[in-house]
Amino acid sequence: MNVAASTTVASAGLPKVSHGQGSYVWDTEGRRYIDGSGGPAVYALGYGHPEVIEAITAQLKRVMHGYRYTFTSDPLEELTEILARKSGGDLRQAVFVSGGSEAVESALKLALQYHAAKGRRSRTRFISRQRSWHGNTLGALSVSGFRERRAPYETALPEQSFLSPANVYRPPQGVRAEDVGAWCANELEQEIQRLGADSVAAFIFEPVVGAAGGVVPAPPGYAARVREICDRHDVIMIADEVMCGAGRCGTFRALEFDGVVPDIMPVAKGLGAGYIPLGATLYGDKVRAAITTAYGGPMTGHTFTGHTTACAAGVAVQRVIDREGLADRVRANGPKILANLRDALANVPEVGDIRGRGHFIGLELVADPDRKTPFPAERQLWLKVRQAAFANGLICYPSGGNVDGWAGDTIILAPPYNASDDELGEIVDKASTSIRQALQEVQ
Repeated sequence: MNVAASTTVASAGLPKVSHGQGSYVWDTEGRRYIDGSGGPAVYALGYGHPEVIEAITAQLKRVMHGYRYTFTSDPLEELTEILARKSGGDLRQAVFVSGGSEAVESALKLALQYHAAKGRRSRTRFISRQRSWHGNTLGALSVSGFRERRAPYETALPEQSFLSPANVYRPPQGVRAEDVGAWCANELEQEIQRLGADSVAAFIFEPVVGAAGGVVPAPPGYAARVREICDRHDVIMIADEVMCGAGRCGTFRALEFDGVVPDIMPVAKGLGAGYIPLGATLYGDKVRAAITTAYGGPMTGHTFTGHTTACAAGVAVQRVIDREGLADRVRANGPKILANLRDALANVPEVGDIRGRGHFIGLELVADPDRKTPFPAERQLWLKVRQAAFANGLICYPSGGNVDGWAGDTIILAPPYNASDDELGEIVDKASTSIRQALQEVQ
């Protein structure tokens, strides 16, 4: 079987998907895989959930889509109410889109529109962090610190500012692990002062960094300090929860762990759980008041914004998650999954770090565990783990370059929220076996 040699460029050697049920998916040659990463951390309810399929079918029989400038709809209004209730704070308004990149793009535009409404058209600069990923549109890509994915477009991307990753396992040079949160927050303030606050539109960050870092939760105290800095300089705070939000970490808002509410929050992936492409950009009263007064509302969105059937799918997904208490289950499962992985890989020193929250787990592989030295990039260990896992009937989400853009190997596990205990055990077993096999290949 020819498994793709990249996760950035699709390969002609990929198997052809046939069907899926629950936590499992089959290819057309009859091979079965347990989806340990929910695809790219999307399939929150696994495959073939009958209630979601029924909701989609019922909506299609009534009307597939009411264009947003012609109609509102029950699914759109209901999903807006659900998201306002689950997000908390004043995140009561939403722009619906077709996925995470569009949600981030809308967040950037809302931040710019907010400042324009205030007469601050000089505020056009965004501040982000290295080893962050915010999407594939040009705007979202411009604030993404993911070297491999930026490379072909670098000369066309607007100039932005990038700060150090807020990573306790890999602190900035000379910084103690316990000081990372304060140090990285101070770095944000210094960059705002260097640029001049009157040029800065927003700071965007992932509360738990996904693909680019291999599941890196914000250090304790970091988000609260960022909130204070942004408020003081009237810089919009954007929390990108496309991957880590919608229950993936055990609460609807991942940032709830940090006791902070952002001004703008893109969300996608687990929102519609992959049944129909769906994302949303939530924003609070401060942003709403400014843009409504000046413009009447948000000047962003697309043909399929608020797509009726997509919203119906999102409503169904969120109802299942709420009724079955799956966010609580995810939150309770997190420490168990971490403990089981640590036990299974206890005698593999090359597993330098196992981290995460809920059903969002990252493993970082290192050549020298004492110095945290990564394996040489040319060995492509992360891809070798993917290949071994696939051969073992496990889908995982590998990524490279988390240390310097080229070197660094991480593996993400993001099981469905409703995966059984036995299925979670199977994921741990197959992941640990696959990591051992891949390490033998590179040593």
